[in-house]
Amino acid sequence: MNEPNELIKERQKKLEAIKALGIDPFGGKFLKDQTPADLTQNFEDKKHGRTAGRITAMRLMGKTTFCDLKDETGRIQLYVKPDHLSEKEFKLFGLLDIGDTVGVEGELFKTKMGEISIRVDRLELLSKSLRPMPEKWHGLKDVEIRYRQRYLDLMSNDEIKDIFKKRSRIIQSVRKILDDKDYLEVETPMMHSIPGGAAGKPFKTHHEALDIDLFLRVAPELYLKKLLVGGFDKVYEINKSFRNEGISTRHNPEFTMLEVYTAYQDVNDVMDLCEELIKKTAEDVFKSLEFSYRAARSLPEDMKNKLNLSQWKRVSFAKLMQESFDILPNDDTKQWVEKLRKKGVPIKDKDLSRTQIINLVADLITPSPPGSDKETEVLRPVFVTDYFSEISPLARKNKQNPYLADRFELYIGGMEIANGYSEQNDPIEQRKRLVEELKEKGKEKDGGALDEDFLTALEHGMPPAGGLGIGIDRLTMLLTGQESIREVILFPQMKPEK
Repeated sequence: MNEPNELIKERQKKLEAIKALGIDPFGGKFLKDQTPADLTQNFEDKKHGRTAGRITAMRLMGKTTFCDLKDETGRIQLYVKPDHLSEKEFKLFGLLDIGDTVGVEGELFKTKMGEISIRVDRLELLSKSLRPMPEKWHGLKDVEIRYRQRYLDLMSNDEIKDIFKKRSRIIQSVRKILDDKDYLEVETPMMHSIPGGAAGKPFKTHHEALDIDLFLRVAPELYLKKLLVGGFDKVYEINKSFRNEGISTRHNPEFTMLEVYTAYQDVNDVMDLCEELIKKTAEDVFKSLEFSYRAARSLPEDMKNKLNLSQWKRVSFAKLMQESFDILPNDDTKQWVEKLRKKGVPIKDKDLSRTQIINLVADLITPSPPGSDKETEVLRPVFVTDYFSEISPLARKNKQNPYLADRFELYIGGMEIANGYSEQNDPIEQRKRLVEELKEKGKEKDGGALDEDFLTALEHGMPPAGGLGIGIDRLTMLLTGQESIREVILFPQMKPEK
């Protein structure tokens, strides 16, 4: 924002005038006995108020000035007259602007209009604002400014502030649910010598003292599994992970994940836990299982975008592949290509690997399906199960059909929210699968190498386990009805301004 220079210069002149009064324009400690919300909500019990906040409006009526004083809890009106303040304080008041932070004290009363107010008899400047506030407090509309200068967005848009309060409560609720189930919250490294635990291009950095390259984690999975080997049966981490990839309405390079691992359980237990976590969190924070949802991707126009978290479905990825493209997991690659071309899928590159083909086709069927029910016009959560094992290298193969993995992805409103599976705990099979994955992507690409320490840990014996990952940012998008991930991340990654 490039405010007019004259406005900034005028405020700087006032700053100097305040200093000339012997007043520190950036104040110090102020004991805030009550918040504006406390004073307005408990007016009948209080005769005197002492609070602090930012001035958001000033209205001159004769010798009296009415101001709005606001903090994160709410607003209260100030009633300011010269005969209620000392001469110095009244001179100070004449040098104040919208945006200044002040501490006030005085008698509480109701105006003729019935508005609870403080008759100010003590005034203290706590911080002088040298730039004018955005759009006269009507709320920022410029999306670019809102994200780059989030502090202005929070100042002027109460609904945005409420989103982040709800985000905090969502995380608190998830944590409490798991804590009550005796899960242990842990912290694992954010810098890895070998990136692993999920697909994704990592960020690379260099440690000067050790003279080694390190990678910001793409997932904490492998470290959490080592804790299962070590004897912890139930662990979770609410973690920051990083992917050096594109930015969109659903992707930010730095994002927050919940990962949960439970010994002696499998993919079905994990699906039950996932459903319980999301439903209980929704009920705890929002007191409801029904939400209005504005999907980032287009949905059929005849749908009302009503999301119901009380009705969950399960569908098979393998079945969707067969129904949509006549593809079977045991077909060879040539058969896949022929069948897809017959269905009009443009497969041009003859050298595409099986994994690349599956991922290409998966994008055509998993984002939309199954999350809708047109008869009742309700969006429902859907677990997509039975993924092909070759695209699930860390999951156990299904005992009845080794071409499939005991794995699921959760889609709600066409958006992937969670991923989970029965963890692979056979060290021989895990080594084989990771070697195949490295051949697929090229050993040196993106820091790829076999994580021998993880494989050694498995050789010491990891109990059978179920693992779950839930995207906290996307879950917050869903429950607060936001179309972009940037609306639920306080400081999203942005392109350089110039």
